[in-house]
Amino acid sequence: MQTEAVAGLTVAQVAARSGLRPDTLRYYERIGLLPAPRRTSGDHRRYDENVVDRLLFIRGAQRLGLRLEEIRDLLAVRDTGVCACEPAETLLRRHLDEIDAEMRRLATLRTQLTTMLASMPGPDCPDPVPGTWCPPTVEPEERG
Repeated sequence: MQTEAVAGLTVAQVAARSGLRPDTLRYYERIGLLPAPRRTSGDHRRYDENVVDRLLFIRGAQRLGLRLEEIRDLLAVRDTGVCACEPAETLLRRHLDEIDAEMRRLATLRTQLTTMLASMPGPDCPDPVPGTWCPPTVEPEERG
């Protein structure tokens, strides 16, 4: 009995070309980021050449901070043949707003930490107030 050979890339070949692990490819397939590949008679996956481009798109979108569900939505638009620029622009603007808000939050946190560090008495730190990690308030002239 002869079995029909199925052309395409193996999981290992796709993993090597995309820089991803084989289990990541299988996970992406399960959650719908990758279409189900053809199978050999031995049930081995065989991917089309264009899957590497798709995986590089996914990795690039992840580096921009997009979540897998957002990437799946962009890929769904892309798969229709329609330009995904408009939905991508909306997502990227929202992520930029989130980054700006996080930067403001971190700047506030930095100011609070700097203030806290400046108010610490240094090497002559007294024992902390019971139940806290904070030393009792020390007046500047007492610091030496």
